[in-house]
Amino acid sequence: MPFITNVVRRLWEAINIGEKVMIFETHAHYDDAAYDEDRDALLGSMQENQIEYIVNVGASLSSTAASIALAEIYPFVYAAAGVHPSETAALNEKAFAQLEKQCAHKKVVAIGEIGLDYYWEEPAHEIQKVWFARQLELAKNMKKPVIIHSREAAKDTYDILAMHNAKEIGGVIHCFSYSVEMAEAYIKMGFYIGIGGVITFKNAKKLREVVTAIPIERILLETDCPYLSPEPKRGSRNSSQNLPYIAQKIAEIKGMSYDEVVSITKRNARQMYQI
Repeated sequence: MPFITNVVRRLWEAINIGEKVMIFETHAHYDDAAYDEDRDALLGSMQENQIEYIVNVGASLSSTAASIALAEIYPFVYAAAGVHPSETAALNEKAFAQLEKQCAHKKVVAIGEIGLDYYWEEPAHEIQKVWFARQLELAKNMKKPVIIHSREAAKDTYDILAMHNAKEIGGVIHCFSYSVEMAEAYIKMGFYIGIGGVITFKNAKKLREVVTAIPIERILLETDCPYLSPEPKRGSRNSSQNLPYIAQKIAEIKGMSYDEVVSITKRNARQMYQI
């Protein structure tokens, strides 16, 4: 009986081509000024270019508001609400109350991107930690997953997530840049690993090791557009329409078909975002 069920499922997937090849973009920034000249035209072309869903991710109160506005216009666009660690110096109780209201919007599916960024000295690391923790508690209260930005802050990020029992809500480690061991630790905590254009770069040996080691069931596809365009578009403005390059590279690394990668990662994203 399971064999027959699998045969029927595969036949259905073969017939239903649209479902088979449509991609879930889990992390984009279409509110960015890089799209001011053609934002509507670009977003309007997504469905015909195999992009089924997009989560536009906030990095400040203003970009969160812009993300929500896009989600209200386009049925296939959803929003994440949050303050990026680089923007946390602007937070105070009044601003945080505004963020709480934004998080309650019906098309906000996650809290993010939030976390720690130690690449620069400012904002002070202690300020980043305070508002990271506050936003984690907000996510728990809202019962929404988190989108984690972590750069050169592996231990502190993990420790704060563990301290706040982030396993209760789960989420994704966006633009993952750490070791296989760190990826496995996050997966045990209930998190997904976000893989973007960097996986196509020639010098991405460590990330290829991560993709090889972890199950496809814990991977999400993302672009972080307009940044981090994959090869062969590296250096140009990124968009969700470059996701096939990322999916194809993952398929090559894991010895899977392109369609399997797209289908499974979309299922992962829908499960995490509850879409």
